[in-house]
Amino acid sequence: MENKLYYQDAYLKKFTAELVRQGADESGRQYAVLSKTAFYPTGGGQPFDTGILNGVEVVDVEEVSGEIRHYINRALAEVSVQGEIDWDRRFDHMQQHAGQHILSAAFEDIYGYKTLSFHLGKDTLTIDLDTENLSAAEAEKVEALANQVILESRPIITKWVDEEELNQYKLRKALSVSDNIRLVIIPDFDYNGCGGTHPRNTAEVGSLKILGWERQKKIVRVEFICGNRVLSKLGQKHEVIKELGALLNAPEQDMVSSANRLLDQKKALEKSIEELKTKLLQYEAADLAAAYGGKIVSRVYQNRSIQELQKLARLLVELAENKVFLLVAENGDKLQFVFARGKESQGNLKEWTKKALALIDGKGGGNDFLVQGGGRLVSGEEFINQMFLFIE
Repeated sequence: MENKLYYQDAYLKKFTAELVRQGADESGRQYAVLSKTAFYPTGGGQPFDTGILNGVEVVDVEEVSGEIRHYINRALAEVSVQGEIDWDRRFDHMQQHAGQHILSAAFEDIYGYKTLSFHLGKDTLTIDLDTENLSAAEAEKVEALANQVILESRPIITKWVDEEELNQYKLRKALSVSDNIRLVIIPDFDYNGCGGTHPRNTAEVGSLKILGWERQKKIVRVEFICGNRVLSKLGQKHEVIKELGALLNAPEQDMVSSANRLLDQKKALEKSIEELKTKLLQYEAADLAAAYGGKIVSRVYQNRSIQELQKLARLLVELAENKVFLLVAENGDKLQFVFARGKESQGNLKEWTKKALALIDGKGGGNDFLVQGGGRLVSGEEFINQMFLFIE
């Protein structure tokens, strides 16, 4: 463990080491192995550190077959290496990881809900709890305990032990290793095997906020944030609230009622628009049904939805039961059509539709009285002319 400087001092930002070797993995990514490092590799739910080695950017860090690989954009030119980690990223991970320990311990301490897994993401964290349900009251109580522990500035102690020493501690979960055992301890609150980096005390976690949770099969996944992420999230939400306040012309406490009022108005307007559209279609259908004396009536439209064509066709056959209607729309890069016939008219719509679909390499379907289809764009007038040659 001597070469893992992050275990000796989690607050170490800069270090000097020797280049042991450079190489490339199976996917061609270049990496460097050093005699020692302060860069934490991905593991135990905590993401890797980033930073620089002799000015070269470190974009990923992994422990592979016992060696820590620093993935870099280009090869290192010198054997002596000056390394520097991205401290903001490291400290954020320390806050989040310690916060997870505290939250998991609080859930187990109050309700006995064990943490099954943990994920530290770029913006938020999640833990999966061994329970099928979680109430708002339970989450509130657990969050309060977690923040009380943070406020008390309890020490966070890391300790290397052997299997025999483990009997002295009441661990929160079973260990996955039997040697190089590292415990992270918050005295009288949490005892947990962990290989991650943590701050010196709980106060440095800052604060913890549960954002929400959802049931997934037989577990509950809880989403939360800690430390500086709480302030960042609060700032984001405050900006959104300010913008909404200006848009709604309402103070924060009245925003919900103002938004609900606007939604009700929107629904009423949409209903009125639909009613007016229906009336317009009725007038249009009456004019179209009366305008032609033939038994087959056709019309070409531009940018008219297939749903609107279907509504118009149904109205037409109600007004003219002895006629057949072919409505065609040129919509963007495709042609769509509707065939409809009244109860007293004659015509094999299914056979006509086969011909229509063959003309436009399309697909469609329907019944004996109304069919629809669509395919590649051709001239609507030419399409109708070809159909009349086939029908007649």
